[in-house]
Amino acid sequence: MRTALVLGTGLIGTSAALALSQRGVTVHLADHDPEQARTAAALGAGTDEAPDGPVDLVIVAAPPAHVADVLADAMGRGLARGYVDVASVKGGPRRELEARGLDLTSYIGTHPMSGREKSGPLAATGDLFEGRPWVLTPTRDTDTEVLNLALELVSHCRAVPVVMDADAHDRAVALVSHMPHLVSSMVAARLEHAEEAAVRLCGQGIRDVTRIAASDPRMWIDILSANPGPVADLLTDVAADLEETVRALRALQSSDEDKRRGGATGIEDVLRRGNAGQVRVPGKHGSAPRVYETVAVLIDDQPGQLARIFADAGQVGVNIEDVRIEHATGQQAGLVQLMVEPRAAAVLTAALRERGWAIRQ
Repeated sequence: MRTALVLGTGLIGTSAALALSQRGVTVHLADHDPEQARTAAALGAGTDEAPDGPVDLVIVAAPPAHVADVLADAMGRGLARGYVDVASVKGGPRRELEARGLDLTSYIGTHPMSGREKSGPLAATGDLFEGRPWVLTPTRDTDTEVLNLALELVSHCRAVPVVMDADAHDRAVALVSHMPHLVSSMVAARLEHAEEAAVRLCGQGIRDVTRIAASDPRMWIDILSANPGPVADLLTDVAADLEETVRALRALQSSDEDKRRGGATGIEDVLRRGNAGQVRVPGKHGSAPRVYETVAVLIDDQPGQLARIFADAGQVGVNIEDVRIEHATGQQAGLVQLMVEPRAAAVLTAALRERGWAIRQ
């Protein structure tokens, strides 16, 4: 791939353009809002000038509801040898294109499983997809050259290709992305009118659960409108679990000992099923989940503190697998939780104490 045209310069389109540009591909940028394309170009994602002729690959980074229109227009104008889209729903756009009678040998639907709660080109980064799954949904009609172009795109973005059927993909993302987003929003909505004294007690747990609720509602309306059935089915199951959990909690309030025991059993069941599901979530770089130990360090809210901690850890040969930061309410300080391999926890703790860091158990 030497040339590409990105149609849609939001978070995903601009991030893909940045990755391609960094690897020597000439990238042209276009958007229904020319100012957004100019912003992406200013960030180094490519040029907002139109290509002189057909490019190797067109990347359609439009909301699911608009993918078919944008693709049909691009194909009709012969803009490229191959066409992909990066929308989060795959079955609907393909069926729309088929209904228009288009030749889809030059098209393959794709979906990079990565994103942020922020949107727009200013939120983009060239390493957004690194190590993340990137789903490809070829059919028997897909031309081999187009599949190879899509694989090259994934490789340039340092993602991991995963081949799936389009409808199976839509059911999967309903489970791991779309339904969780709505549940996160429902939890966050409980905070809107909560007392300030309660909100001030928010810790890392509520931050983890509600982080994705900060995403643009307009974008999510587009996504959910394209995949409502699978998401509704999953929420029906969640609603059933909620009803059972409410009954179990009410039973714990009973003066009847048998009812309280039954309530405790019901709560234990949902918690244990949660344990069983959570351990199936892939860990770092898509590998099997790992168990890490946490080294907690109290730091001042000053520039360079995190860099110093990482440098000190590196000097004793300890790799930080993950990090979380919890800010102390009303104080210019924070608690940094460093996740490391169990055998490295004692080494890191001793090294940081020796260098004057305040370790918290």
